[in-house]
Amino acid sequence: MYIDSHCHINFPELAARLPEIFDKMAENKVTHALCVSVDLPDFPQVLALAQQYNHIYASVGVHPDYVDTPEPSVEQLVRLSQHPKIVAIGETGLDYFRLTGDLDWQRERFRVHIRASRATGKPLIIHTRAASSDTIRIMQEEGAGIHDGGAGGVMHCFTESLAVAEAAIAMGFYISFSGIVTFKSAKDLQAVALAVPMENMLIETDSPYLAPMPHRGKMNEPGLVRHVAEYIASLKGLPVERVAQQTTDNFFKLFRIAR
Repeated sequence: MYIDSHCHINFPELAARLPEIFDKMAENKVTHALCVSVDLPDFPQVLALAQQYNHIYASVGVHPDYVDTPEPSVEQLVRLSQHPKIVAIGETGLDYFRLTGDLDWQRERFRVHIRASRATGKPLIIHTRAASSDTIRIMQEEGAGIHDGGAGGVMHCFTESLAVAEAAIAMGFYISFSGIVTFKSAKDLQAVALAVPMENMLIETDSPYLAPMPHRGKMNEPGLVRHVAEYIASLKGLPVERVAQQTTDNFFKLFRIAR
């Protein structure tokens, strides 16, 4: 069985097709999915999905790309995360690719999420793009790692170097690969995926974006995470059942979910 560790099925293009999406998950043996929050106004929709469906979990957080949105406080994130189906804080992090200029507000927002994670003991879902040095530095400064009293977490939709992956793993973080790893142009990322131990790996879709081969360019959905697992299995020379089992075990361990 497979688990999609990061999706956005509350987004309109997927929310309108939920019965079909759940059927496709079942056909592809995708047993669970984590619907990830990107802002506070839409968080009630994310939580409602997790409450309504046993196989859906959720997070609470504000994406680093969102500028004109209510800013979270530590206290607010802690309070909203109390529901048992909320298993993580995020997604959070830094993105210097889409946004430029004075980004101190983005770094402070990231720190708020890390502090909420430490307060709740719930792991972080971290987004980093063109900002890996500051991302790792702030994680270290704020004690996000499990050896510093933090809850650890996952570097989602990973596209950075092996050095960044190793720095995150040293702090107790998992590395999650999306459909990008299946793209023919992603040779550097494929080398990272080959080097990252299975014990430190998750798989995801980040749907509705980044559909894996052979569906690239189409709308993505949780049922397609199987293709990510199959590609990684081929890359590493492992049975796909091993990739499926290990990433599933990793998901339940990271997010502290009873089997």
